[in-house]
Amino acid sequence: MLVGVVILITYVLAILANILNIFFIIVDKRLHKPMYFLICNLAVVDILYASSSIPTMIGVLVAGINTISYVPCLVQMFAVHLGMVMEMLALSAMAFDRLIAVSYPFQYHSYLTNVRTFVLICILWVVACSFVAQLLVGLVSLPHCSSKLQYTYCDYAAILRTTCVDLTHYFNMVSIVYFFIYFSTLILICLSYLYILFVVKLSSNNDKQKMGSTCLSHLMVVTGYYLPSFIRVVLTRFGVVLTLEASHGIMIGTILGPTFLNPVVYCFRTKEIKCKLFNIFKKVAISS
Repeated sequence: MLVGVVILITYVLAILANILNIFFIIVDKRLHKPMYFLICNLAVVDILYASSSIPTMIGVLVAGINTISYVPCLVQMFAVHLGMVMEMLALSAMAFDRLIAVSYPFQYHSYLTNVRTFVLICILWVVACSFVAQLLVGLVSLPHCSSKLQYTYCDYAAILRTTCVDLTHYFNMVSIVYFFIYFSTLILICLSYLYILFVVKLSSNNDKQKMGSTCLSHLMVVTGYYLPSFIRVVLTRFGVVLTLEASHGIMIGTILGPTFLNPVVYCFRTKEIKCKLFNIFKKVAISS
């Protein structure tokens, strides 16, 4: 019960923070730039990712709701994995944005315009939806022998364990695809920042400080998502046996941690958003 209440409070704060980020970027025309559009996209992904599973967990832990219909379960599975894939693709796009900004500072706005950024974001969503849709179609066609889920929400592994087929082939196939997306995006991000470090090393002290401040926020967000995900992958795919409670705890941390961290980082590390937030608090304090 207590754990469920803590998760509920954290979830509400995370969703409000992400909505606040989106609101600031939409309302302030000065923030209508590629980097802020990508931050806005990440906030939308965070809301989707957390809202796809956390409310179900809260329902189980707080209200004792232990049932879900088949179709809503499939919809939830689609949303969970869409959020997971989009999180990685969104962070990769943001690393690419920082790479262009640091490598070509004077040509940046001509290379990466608002329209091109919007098209890039749409392409990422189409790619992610296409991949997750294939998982869903493959799952629906399988016969089911059980109606009991092992986890507190519906994902591919939980639904697959209710089928009558040999699980090894399907788990191996999905693991290969997931590892490819996970490590290809992580390698892309790492290579981008290695090149950025090389450029920063050759720059003047003022440029170093500016570039470091620009990229540090994104590095914090990348670490906040990939580190818990990596721990989960290592523990679950390399023979470490976890209790159901420990497995649920890792899942909650993997989903809720980045969703809460990302808006906090961008609110307090991004100068324009931080100034806007402080101005609002100042006006509220003066009026009260």
